[in-house]
Amino acid sequence: MAADWEERYQSGDMPWERGAPSPGLVEYLAAHGPLAGKILVPGCGLGHDVRAISRQDNEVLGLDLAPSATRRADALPKTGREKYIDANLFDLPAGLRGTFDWVWEHTLFCAIAPAGRPLYVHGTASALKPGGRLLAIFYLNPDNDEEGPPYGVTTAELDALFANAFVLDREWLPGKTYSGREGREWMRLLTKRRE
Repeated sequence: MAADWEERYQSGDMPWERGAPSPGLVEYLAAHGPLAGKILVPGCGLGHDVRAISRQDNEVLGLDLAPSATRRADALPKTGREKYIDANLFDLPAGLRGTFDWVWEHTLFCAIAPAGRPLYVHGTASALKPGGRLLAIFYLNPDNDEEGPPYGVTTAELDALFANAFVLDREWLPGKTYSGREGREWMRLLTKRRE
C-alpha cells in the first residue's frame, strides 16, 4: 500500500489533490474557531488541511504513508507549528499514541477498502487522549455503485464501526464541498470514549 501511494505522488496521479484545504474544514473553522491543543491529520497529502488548522498556539502533525507527499508538504511555507512525518495510522509510533486532542481527516477513511476500516477506527482511537475528538468528512455512497478508492460508506456502517470507541456528538451535511461531491460528503464530530 505504501509503495502504491508513493508511486502515485511521484507520477502525479493524484485526483484527490485539489490545491486547497477541504471546504468543509474551512467552513467548520470559520464557524467554531481554531482547533486547540495537539492535532493529528492522517493521510495529510500535501498538507493543505494541516496549514488551514495550524496556528502558533496549537501543534499540528501531518502524517502520510508517501514520503514524497510529506517532503513536498514540509517544503511549503508554514502557517504555525506544523510538522510532517512518514508513518502509518495503523501502526503509530509509540510516542504518538494517546497524545492528541483532535484528529481531523478527510481523505484517508475513503481510501481504505471496507475490510480495513476497523484498523482505521483503532488507529484513530489509539492516537487520541481519552475524551479527544475526531472531526471527519466521510464519503457517502449508499448505493455502492462505484469501485474505489474512494470507497463510499453509509451512516449505518459508520455507526457500527465507531460505536465501541466513540460517542457521536453531531453530524451534518457541510454547506461547502468539492464540486461533484455535493450531498455525498458527511461530517461527523465524535468523542473518544473514556475508559
